[in-house]
Amino acid sequence: MTRILTKRMTFFWIAVVLFTVKTYTSYQLEFQLGIKNALQSFLLMINPISTGIIVFGLVFLFSKSRRAGIYLLTAYFLLSFLLYTNVLYYRFFTDFFTWPTIFQTDNLGNMGGSITGLMEWHDLIYALDVVLLAALYIWSYKSWPKKVAIRKRSSLILATGVIILLANISLAEVDRPQLLSRTFDRTYLVKYLGVYNYTVYDAIQSAKSSSQRALASAPDVNEAKTYTDEHYAKPNSEYFGKAKGMNIIKIHLESFQSFLINYKLDGQEVTPFLNSLVNGKQVTYFDNFFHQTGQGKTADAELIMDTSLFGLPQGSAFSLKGRNTFQSAEGILNQRGNYTSAVLHGDYKTFWNRDEVYKSLGVDKFFDASYYNMVEGNVVNYGLKDKPFFDESIPKLQSLPQPFYAHLLTLTNHFPFVTEEGDTDFPAAQTGDGVVDRYFQTAHYLDEALQKFFTDLKAAGLYDNSMIMIYGDHYGISENHNKAMEQIVGKEITPFENAQLQRVPFMIRVPGMQGGVNHTYGGEIDALPTILHLVGIDSKPYIQFGTDLFSKQHDPVVAFRNGDFVSNRWTSIDGVYYDSTTGLEIEPTDEAKAAKKKVGKELELSDQILYGDLLRFYKPEGWKAIDPSKYFYKVGDGLTENETEKSTK
Repeated sequence: MTRILTKRMTFFWIAVVLFTVKTYTSYQLEFQLGIKNALQSFLLMINPISTGIIVFGLVFLFSKSRRAGIYLLTAYFLLSFLLYTNVLYYRFFTDFFTWPTIFQTDNLGNMGGSITGLMEWHDLIYALDVVLLAALYIWSYKSWPKKVAIRKRSSLILATGVIILLANISLAEVDRPQLLSRTFDRTYLVKYLGVYNYTVYDAIQSAKSSSQRALASAPDVNEAKTYTDEHYAKPNSEYFGKAKGMNIIKIHLESFQSFLINYKLDGQEVTPFLNSLVNGKQVTYFDNFFHQTGQGKTADAELIMDTSLFGLPQGSAFSLKGRNTFQSAEGILNQRGNYTSAVLHGDYKTFWNRDEVYKSLGVDKFFDASYYNMVEGNVVNYGLKDKPFFDESIPKLQSLPQPFYAHLLTLTNHFPFVTEEGDTDFPAAQTGDGVVDRYFQTAHYLDEALQKFFTDLKAAGLYDNSMIMIYGDHYGISENHNKAMEQIVGKEITPFENAQLQRVPFMIRVPGMQGGVNHTYGGEIDALPTILHLVGIDSKPYIQFGTDLFSKQHDPVVAFRNGDFVSNRWTSIDGVYYDSTTGLEIEPTDEAKAAKKKVGKELELSDQILYGDLLRFYKPEGWKAIDPSKYFYKVGDGLTENETEKSTK
């Protein structure tokens, strides 16, 4: 046994076996890949085998014996690190790490506490095999021969790995035709190819997208313009111009899902103030409004709401396309309505590359964390708590020239949903899932903060001459927590029900306009044309993929970033169609298939615009391109001593 364990090839095969077992185990425990048949299970098992043989074979079999062990251990550690990075990323985003997110390292670093909250005690298994393999190397390498392994045998082993990989790809194509053309469906790529082969594929796709801007030309924008012209929904005369000349106050409810509205936990309303707005008809509440974000989450929501373009299939457009040309809400409102624009946020301006992308959007003023009192007790989790944030935002709003377009981003109701003693007396839920249980406490805290803010707006004289828009940016509870959520919603969460949980609030209050619940299906892509029509600006000259929610021609098909969709008639999830009223599976009609095709076309055209920066080639009549060099966001005077010291380093 000792002779066997100290052999050079034994070390190689033990590495392959350990690597395969760890990877396959993580697939089963950490990721929801939707395995539906024996072939998919088989592919999930063999893809780490091919990766291990090919990668370890290249660095080990063709090198001198003792040095080769170091190379293999290095490769083993890097692949293990990639796997664990995906595990943590998936726990947070229910998605897989991509190459574009490498350029978002500031964001990942700022996640500090959240990353710690994502870790579990059993994560030690992701390091245990590395330690065991290193110990085996230290114990055995001195008995290895000094000559290079037999090249013929090494080549045969490597060829075996390639054959397994090719068989993997071929069988995947049999079970899921056109797999590699589904660039916006990462779950399928990982399910069929594995996380390592997916990473290689993603690198190729990322390089391809980078070249698209350089190759783009003016005629490339014509197809998108033709599509949006045909898709345009003319404004409803009853609502067009209802908010003309008014301030616009847009309030971002972080990670807030619509199921919270009118929800009672143990007999107590979670959001009594928001409920009062909805039930008292103080706002128009769209109860079938969905988030449409991808990997960029909050940043995607900002982009979609302000440009009526979709986020990217990988990474965040804020981080990767921040210098693009945009025809944004800020720019249009300024040029057509003389609006001053501002963003108010209790985090520092570099997060999500905001200090750069806001210049491209034409944001006049950016009140970031440096303008707020970031002292201990005011800060939790990602930044300033919502109550001091709203309190300190009132004088900043009063300082803006009117009319203004102000966007306030809250933070407290963010994963992992942390509050401190004294923040709220609202009880946690009792599902046994800490994330779900705490969610109700931070949501209630946000509701209390919002109620105080409305009172302060009235006292400041800003309430009666402002259109107020309230929206949720993306889900707060991912599908990883569906077992606990089933206790909350009182039913099984099927793929159809999970799609329904992607509803987020969208409320609009316009002084003098009757409120109530509006059942129109819509999404974040529809926010900009809706706002423009309310203030009396026609959206038709611009390339926007959404349509006015009040329009009689509004398109009720809501596209998700992965190509799925919901509508008032059908829901399509993972290739399965459902009746949106009953939730039952159906055979798709030609109309439903046409809706699916349209969703794919919208996503494709939006991607072309962002990757190719195509709006630089399109100039609507009277439009003046936004010049980012004219915007500068200075540091405020609200820094604490520690933050002042930090900002100068």
